[in-house]
Amino acid sequence: MKHAPVLALTATLLSAPAWADVYRCGNEYTNSIRDAREAQQRGCKLVEGGNVTVIEAPKPRPAANPAPVRAPTRSDDPAQRTRDSEARRILEAELKKAETRQAELLKEYNNGEPEKMGIEGRNHQRYLDRVAEMKASIARNDSDIAGIKREIARLPAGQ
Repeated sequence: MKHAPVLALTATLLSAPAWADVYRCGNEYTNSIRDAREAQQRGCKLVEGGNVTVIEAPKPRPAANPAPVRAPTRSDDPAQRTRDSEARRILEAELKKAETRQAELLKEYNNGEPEKMGIEGRNHQRYLDRVAEMKASIARNDSDIAGIKREIARLPAGQ
């Protein structure tokens, strides 16, 4: 029984097909060409200097004719309509709050020249830091407003 693996390997090697010339015909590789003249007629070239492994993709299964399924719309469900209207109400309230905050920020920012406060009269860098922070707050709030508007636009039209 010590020789069983050797015998199995020998049987495998003996049952393997003899090596044949491999030709490339465009994007196709084949070893079914009988001679060089046939290869030349088909426009094929002999592949030399390496092994070629071609793996075919699995064949797609034919689809059984499924019955068309109608996707339910969001407005078909009364509970969903209620959730949508509640979401719209909340988002509109958030939008109003953000727009009010934006108006306050812009008024305080005063086109990039807000009033100096306390020590800022003597420490110009502190003033510049506050102006930069105000500008960043305005940009963040503007981005928040745009995001809320996008969320409102995604909701179905109000009933």
